[in-house]
Amino acid sequence: MRIDGLKATALGGGHGLFNTLTALRYLTADVTAVVTVADDGGSSGRLRAELGQIPPGDLRMALAALMGAPAALEDRRRTDPRAAERHERWAQMLQHRFGGYGALAGHPIGNLLLSGLAEMTGDVVAALDQLIDLFDVDGRVLPMANVPLVIEADVSGLESDPRVSRVIRGQVAVATTPGKPRRVRLIPEAPGACQVATEAIRAADVVTLGPGSWFSSVIPHVLVPEQLDALRTTSARKMLFVNLVAEPGETTGFSVERHLHVLHAHASSLRVDDVIVDAASVPAGLEREHLERAADRFGARLRVSDLCVPGTGVHDPAKTAATMAALINEN
Repeated sequence: MRIDGLKATALGGGHGLFNTLTALRYLTADVTAVVTVADDGGSSGRLRAELGQIPPGDLRMALAALMGAPAALEDRRRTDPRAAERHERWAQMLQHRFGGYGALAGHPIGNLLLSGLAEMTGDVVAALDQLIDLFDVDGRVLPMANVPLVIEADVSGLESDPRVSRVIRGQVAVATTPGKPRRVRLIPEAPGACQVATEAIRAADVVTLGPGSWFSSVIPHVLVPEQLDALRTTSARKMLFVNLVAEPGETTGFSVERHLHVLHAHASSLRVDDVIVDAASVPAGLEREHLERAADRFGARLRVSDLCVPGTGVHDPAKTAATMAALINEN
């Protein structure tokens, strides 16, 4: 599936971005991850609160994806089998969490490495580049903003009157609310983008957005004005991957079509080329026709493909890569 000379930039966060990066690595080694920076839970939340830094967790996961992707390891095996073994171990090391009940409990090694380097350099981009260099990783990982962000949402269904919304603040709170998020904002409002990230969007041949936690990992990318402008003006082919299933909490009860309507409500000027959905998620018929109209609001063509790991709500990276390659090669 390798496409010579392809430059790809993937936007997202968490496990959704991990899978997309794994997929893109089948197509090219020139992959840049642009990652959300609003996490306030777990290890990332603790380090963010203690050090005042950008939360490292999603950045670490993106780095581990580029390092441990099957295609990346296969590239290494062709030239240096021992290097492939080291990369596989290092990817596992970055993800390993300390056990026990003390101060280190729950912290992944990669979070501590990245936080330490960021403190030493005073710049999370420089810290990420140093880890890329240290571990000899192809590609790049970048934050979408240079400061830690807070997600705030208007949530309905928490009051006796369904017309009344309550403001919920924090990524974890938004992701786990029993109510229904209607709209999200970033604090600070209109944050400055990471300039290297916007450059990567403009220089790419392919830009992907999603899948992932819709309100906390996907929509935030269109709430950074400079990054949205880069998405609007890039000549790259833009592919939007919609979640296979609704996510408990954030998008409980959402149809695939509803995901698109919510994104459009936050960025009506966004245009993409392909809206890519799993065939089993949207059966042929009236539901798919409605989805085609929703995709048209982005100026996009609806693309339906077999994308999931059987029996799960997770994208299969190999199937995702094959779908992307077919779309790129059709022109």
